[in-house]
Amino acid sequence: MTTTDVTVERHGTTAATVRLDRPANRNGITNRMMVQLHDALVDLAADPHLLVVVLTGAGRDFCVGADLKHYSAGEIDDPLPLSAFDLTRILHEMPAVTVAAINGAAAGAGLGWAAACDLRFAARSAVFTTAFLKVAAAGDMGGPWTLSRLLGAAKARELYFLPERFDAAEAHRIGLVSAVFDDAAFGDEIAAIRDRLSASAPLALRGMKANFLASERTTFADYLDIESERHMRIMRSEDTREAFLAFVEKREARFTGR
Repeated sequence: MTTTDVTVERHGTTAATVRLDRPANRNGITNRMMVQLHDALVDLAADPHLLVVVLTGAGRDFCVGADLKHYSAGEIDDPLPLSAFDLTRILHEMPAVTVAAINGAAAGAGLGWAAACDLRFAARSAVFTTAFLKVAAAGDMGGPWTLSRLLGAAKARELYFLPERFDAAEAHRIGLVSAVFDDAAFGDEIAAIRDRLSASAPLALRGMKANFLASERTTFADYLDIESERHMRIMRSEDTREAFLAFVEKREARFTGR
């Protein structure tokens, strides 16, 4: 029997939820989970219609990082190809907007995955820590790269070199998450954000995501060339003409992705 540690739920053609699904183990990471998450993200990244992907955890936790009990017990697990680590880059760079719905504890690699997303929202009960140094690890899943850009180099170093637990309110204060929602309302709030994004003009939303990715790789002058070309191309689209007309007519726009 094949164990499924990652589940994918589709919401129409434009949105999907990826759920880390080992709730009895606080969604702790195993080789099997890594491979399954990598494969799921590869499939989603290739979908030309997808606009938003939500990453969350089953049960009461987001992801507490590596399942230390699993690894220390020497349990039989799937082989872990080095290519599986590329899942963090795929999560960050896929054309769809990625949203981390942090429903509980996010530690170690779990925090790294959340930081790789475009947007992050937390339940009030969520707690955070980098954790790596406490288990004699230097860290993986790109946290120093993403957190340095999100929070600044000094704060990112503090979180890694002096690892402490901090709550959702502190995560919001330092800018790690955009908002904190009460646990009872968390699912509905995330669904509303997902639906708002998935109702966006497809060319504009995916183009905006591409702009942010380009800004990470180029000089300002080169970025402006890329941005200007994309802006002018999208401005000639049917969706932009429809958006202008809908604004004038005071109605909701009907986008077709053309």
